[in-house]
Amino acid sequence: MTTYLLAGGGTAGHVNPLLAVADRIRDTEPDATILVLGTAEGLEARLVPARGYELLTIARLPFPRRPNASAVTFLPRLRRTIAQITTLIAEREVDVVVGFGGYASAPAYLAAKRAGVPLVVHEANAKPGLANRLGSRSARAIGVAFAGTPLRNARLVGMPLRREIETLDRVAVRTQALAEFGLDAAKPLLLVTGGSLGARRINRTIRQSAERIVGAGWQVLHVQGGLAELTDPGIEGYHLIDYCDRMDLAFAVTDLAVSRAGAATVSELSALGIAAVYIPYPVGNGEQRFNAAGVVGAGGGILVDDVNFTPDFVEREVLALLGDRAAVAAMGERAASVGMRDGTDRMVSLIHSVL
Repeated sequence: MTTYLLAGGGTAGHVNPLLAVADRIRDTEPDATILVLGTAEGLEARLVPARGYELLTIARLPFPRRPNASAVTFLPRLRRTIAQITTLIAEREVDVVVGFGGYASAPAYLAAKRAGVPLVVHEANAKPGLANRLGSRSARAIGVAFAGTPLRNARLVGMPLRREIETLDRVAVRTQALAEFGLDAAKPLLLVTGGSLGARRINRTIRQSAERIVGAGWQVLHVQGGLAELTDPGIEGYHLIDYCDRMDLAFAVTDLAVSRAGAATVSELSALGIAAVYIPYPVGNGEQRFNAAGVVGAGGGILVDDVNFTPDFVEREVLALLGDRAAVAAMGERAASVGMRDGTDRMVSLIHSVL
């Protein structure tokens, strides 16, 4: 019987791949023990127990980026946390540590090295985070979601996808999806999403362009997210919702998407062969631009900076694309050429290779 310690969390980008791998291990190895290491503040605190896994928590330890009181106490707190995890590894007889990035990962990587337990790392972004750059130095194997990710000896495995995306049959659920959102079966669909929190630039630009888009013969499903700053203008064919709990159904009827370029979003759209206009999040270390580079380079998407995604851009570029259904379909095929649906199986195989 194998005991796995999966470390990661904080955001959906870390938690969802972790859970996809955990679910696959549970399905294929019913006698395995799966432990998850995270923090009490991250998204994992809710999602991991809800999925039926044991969550072991450690203190949240953000790496200090400037000299302050927190920086002075960082090393002693890190040492204590590493010792805590090392003890956990011994007491629970952990066979392998698998890290997905985030606050819980860095001390888990150091503890695995101290305990002499094999370490496997998955990096979801094309531009690696600090924790995974650290972990890659001692990892027995490294899986990455995007080709060209700069981690030595990394293997391209793709993104471990949510089961409902991995197994989605777009044709089989089309009728259900159209009914779910009240869509017209005769018109192509533009899906707009800025993530769970929303994206102000995307929301405002699409709202201002809505009449022109539906006038071009398309319908719009606009998921505005938690900002909820827009009110429904009552334009026929323009469907504004705050949240979407069934993104699998939304993807099932999408012909073209407008979205941020988070690792999961790019991976899911590419895996399903959906063309997209990507607007990378303008804050942070710029990883979203790198995430979309591969599919854009293959001709499966268009990249535009946040500041340039304006009604003028929609008028000039997006409406021209909407007017050529064949071009949109061809873009979708090129997106599929770089997409991967079997990232979960590939990652689990990589873990098994070190056991």
